[in-house]
Amino acid sequence: MGSVTQFSPIWSQVAEHVRRELAYGRWSGVMPGSDRLARELGVNRKTAQSALAELERAGMLVSQGAGRRRRIVTAIQADAVRPLRVAILVTDDPGADYLIEMRHLLTEAGHVPFQPDKTLVDLGMDAGRVARFVTRTEADAWVIVSGSREILEGFSRQPKPAFALFGRREGLPIAAVGPDKAAAFVAVTRRLIGLGHRRISLLCRGQRRLPQPGLPERAFLDELAAHGIKSGTYNLPDWQESKEGFRTLLDSLFGVTPPTALILDEPFLFNAAFHYLAKQGLRVPQDISLVCTDDAPDFAWCEPSVAHIRWDYRPVVRRIVRWAANVSRGRPDLRQTLTKAEFVPGGTIGPVRGG
Repeated sequence: MGSVTQFSPIWSQVAEHVRRELAYGRWSGVMPGSDRLARELGVNRKTAQSALAELERAGMLVSQGAGRRRRIVTAIQADAVRPLRVAILVTDDPGADYLIEMRHLLTEAGHVPFQPDKTLVDLGMDAGRVARFVTRTEADAWVIVSGSREILEGFSRQPKPAFALFGRREGLPIAAVGPDKAAAFVAVTRRLIGLGHRRISLLCRGQRRLPQPGLPERAFLDELAAHGIKSGTYNLPDWQESKEGFRTLLDSLFGVTPPTALILDEPFLFNAAFHYLAKQGLRVPQDISLVCTDDAPDFAWCEPSVAHIRWDYRPVVRRIVRWAANVSRGRPDLRQTLTKAEFVPGGTIGPVRGG
């Protein structure tokens, strides 16, 4: 998942600015009150209050009672924060913007984030192999990126604190965060149906389909049903996750009754499908519509513009940093949160050819 358009509220931007200033040592001991902070930063008092409350929730400030200024907690206060070795187990792309920011902020908070020498893909997305790998790896806590249901179930049972970043975490006793894509999937599906599309296929990776479709995928299937479109494996097909497997899937879909719209789970699948269609002489969107369920930096260079789902990674990263702060203080934290996601129409979707 790549970088996305950002739409944080003003108080969140102020909190981010103050957090960085704290890291640079602008204030020490106690924090200025909301009135003084508002004057210094040129914002209103309510915005300053919200920003200070956010930093208090993140563990960077500690309330000392009504009418008293908040105490500043620094990363080197051993009595306040125990540095954690945080292992970040990625699927296959350690260079995503949100991962870079997460490592940076965890380091700033006094922790030691690191990527183990194997990814989930290296481990074959196999829960047993992952469990053995975790046992052999020295870490105080784990962040698992886009884990399958079986893998996250294993992490929820092991003794070390674990955090699910995306992945099939619904209902499991594990801390988690991710964009709320279900409503965006509904918006995508409605837009396509409104343009006359009834043969719509959603192509996603196995951890999103198995053992049962995830919440966004179910929202897609339910929206088809709500419009009288019977759904099945044509709409959410199974496939072997490899370059050859994806090509075989597309050959199968376009061999007999080709879809008029494809929804693709990640940018690399979107790009692979786009090139496949070009080789088949199919034009986007004249012959087929395409939607990606994530954003990517290279989409800004694309013509036609790419229809996609966008989300702001900053609240996601901040949630993980707050979780690490709670874990370092011995505070249980199994809260699961969702952040905003929205459908952005683009030039890769259009009406069904011939009406």
